[in-house]
Amino acid sequence: MRRTDERPPALVVLEDGTVLHGRSFGAPGESIGEVVFNTSHTGYQEILTDPSYRGQVVLMTAVEIGNYGVNDEDEESTRPWLAGFLARSASRRASNFRSMASLPDYLREKGVVAVEEVDTRALTVKIRDQGAMKALLTTRLETPLEELLEKVRRAPPLEGRDLVREVVGEGIERWTRGFVSPFSPDLPPPPEGPPIRLALLDCGVKRSILRSLVQAGFDVYRIPYGTPEEAVEDLRPQALFLSNGPGDPEPLQGAASLARSFAGRIPILGICLGHQVLALALGGKTYKMKFGHHGGNQPVQDLETGRVWITAQNHSFAVDLSGAPDLETTQVNLNDGTVEGMRHKSLPIWSVQFHPEAGPGPHDALHLFSWFREKAKEAS
Repeated sequence: MRRTDERPPALVVLEDGTVLHGRSFGAPGESIGEVVFNTSHTGYQEILTDPSYRGQVVLMTAVEIGNYGVNDEDEESTRPWLAGFLARSASRRASNFRSMASLPDYLREKGVVAVEEVDTRALTVKIRDQGAMKALLTTRLETPLEELLEKVRRAPPLEGRDLVREVVGEGIERWTRGFVSPFSPDLPPPPEGPPIRLALLDCGVKRSILRSLVQAGFDVYRIPYGTPEEAVEDLRPQALFLSNGPGDPEPLQGAASLARSFAGRIPILGICLGHQVLALALGGKTYKMKFGHHGGNQPVQDLETGRVWITAQNHSFAVDLSGAPDLETTQVNLNDGTVEGMRHKSLPIWSVQFHPEAGPGPHDALHLFSWFREKAKEAS
């Protein structure tokens, strides 16, 4: 990778006309996306490579990022998917024994437009108060400001876009790799007996989810979104998993249809976007949130036990179960009361809005993978 401390000037132009001046610490060029703020203090590489951020500009609220560099182990997919990256300060020095490159060099290598030296605190407050909005990041300062503002205002919103097809690969893949690093989460050993054959509908799945499922005792077959239902049937799965992914769940009618087809036949679990798709498939609704949940410190209360988990989350849409009499809420967000988990009242179907695997974040809810394995074993 090319190593340089050059930080040319850059602009951030919001759709409401706000202009922020900063410095580029990524690739040169221009990008547009919806700005969301992430409250995690670590895990920026996992955030960069999470397919759920497709179409979004990620603003990190931590004062400084990049001080431990990047490495090959922390990639959650094959590449960064986000539209752009914003920070108050990006470290010029990567100091960690696992580091293979600095964050700025990584961003330039991967073609990610990134801007630092912007007032991230003020921008976070603006998003919190006014809601998520589109932004244009550019190092092309010769372009007239009026033209930049027109571009960002013309850019399509997240609502109604099928971003999943932009992030998933092709072909069914059997995933067999669990966690191998000594820094991996401490998962309990899988129970005795043969693994449970799991069809995982990939809507933008993170590698840490795949690894967690393998560690929990599943024989995982990754099924790309858009795979014909007959191909899923041919696998004769014992359980179905709907993964995380980017954007609006409304356009994903194929995923909802697949969930309805298997409902009542085998156990089903959904995470994040999969949670939203399941709600739509079973009579619920979804809606765009004001600024969403993005970060590793969201408090979730389990309604059955009263226990509170601190969870990792990344979503801009939420579910409404008021019109779905067969579904009931199992967990709620203690910050805003939104639905964080649900189950079907008579069928083996569950889902959570948060990320049990974290990556990055706390592992309070990691046990849900082993719990689902037990549920699937009981039904086999």
